[in-house]
Amino acid sequence: MLNELFTALEGSYEEMVAIRRYMHQHPELSFQEYNTAKYIQSFYENLQIEVKGNVGGNGVVAKVYGKKPGKTVALRADFDALPIQDEKDVPYKSLVPGVMHACGHDGHTATLLVLAKTLNHLKDELEGTYVFIHQHAEEYAPGGAISMIEDGCLEGVDVIFGTHLWASEPTGTIQYRTGPIMAAADRFEIDIQGKGGHGAQPHKTQDAIVIASQLVLNLQQIVSRRVNPIDSAVVTIGSFTAQNAFNVIADKAQLIGTVRTFNDDIRQFIEDEMDRIIAGTCAMTRSSYNFRYNRGYPAVVNHENETAFLISCAQQIAEVTTIEETEPQMGGEDFAYYLQNVPGTFFFTGAKPNGTDSGYPHHHPKFDIDEKAMLIAAKTLGVAAINIHRNH
Repeated sequence: MLNELFTALEGSYEEMVAIRRYMHQHPELSFQEYNTAKYIQSFYENLQIEVKGNVGGNGVVAKVYGKKPGKTVALRADFDALPIQDEKDVPYKSLVPGVMHACGHDGHTATLLVLAKTLNHLKDELEGTYVFIHQHAEEYAPGGAISMIEDGCLEGVDVIFGTHLWASEPTGTIQYRTGPIMAAADRFEIDIQGKGGHGAQPHKTQDAIVIASQLVLNLQQIVSRRVNPIDSAVVTIGSFTAQNAFNVIADKAQLIGTVRTFNDDIRQFIEDEMDRIIAGTCAMTRSSYNFRYNRGYPAVVNHENETAFLISCAQQIAEVTTIEETEPQMGGEDFAYYLQNVPGTFFFTGAKPNGTDSGYPHHHPKFDIDEKAMLIAAKTLGVAAINIHRNH
């Protein structure tokens, strides 16, 4: 069975590449992926595979039924792009100004479409049901996963697997981790209201820039001095805005940033500490503030049995040269919501282009992947989907 799977996927590799490049040329932003969703749905309809569109928004869910009874396994791929100008000099460069696939979601989609086509071809030999979840809006909270789950995409599902093409690691690498593998990703905004005035008369003002600068430093002490060093956490200020003339003391300033954690107690502690520090700093400087803390995706927490099973599946792929446990990543992923509802695991498939000494990071204007990684991802997910019936 697995040899048939591998042979069929290898024979469809060029189709996989063509799909990925088409999507790369026609990216759409989170919650705006209307044409991409239509493309995915039409792909399944042309194969006469059961498919449902508009799942939780722009999501698409397809199902393939094996001839024999068995478990229901779900495989997930996301398909939204980012607001970044594509700066690569390649034939498949994005045709949409200011929008590009800078995180590999085009490759995820091409991988899952061709794998679904292959499993459909083999369905008379398969057990159970195969659910293909094509998720919109992974890049932008609240994301597409939670609305798709609420719309029933996990109904009857016994186990779920997902992968992310990982351009920081060489092709042929599979990275896994039991327990937390990606962090909870939250966003905050702090508006400081001071008292502006003439740049030559600071004593008559409450300088919002100075106050906000104090906050930048004070907030860094949460992780360095208040969180147990054994626990991982990040507080990052990504934006500091206080536009003014050169000779004017600012009355307003805004800080925007992110908090990343793995532990829910630490997550709540940091939010509480931020509120306390902001209140104290502003009280000391006789200024006012507005603090908004928006919780994003929870941590991605892999299940132990399914992760061990995934490792055994990766060992059966000839192109996989390295299987290694990865450190937890501070990036966020709404695959977390699936794992809160059913057992499963999320892993990384190395996709660094042109060997190990080149390539750009995710979300970079020149980001690209080694397309051969898609074949490795498809084989690994395919083995997991087929062998899960023998494992449980």
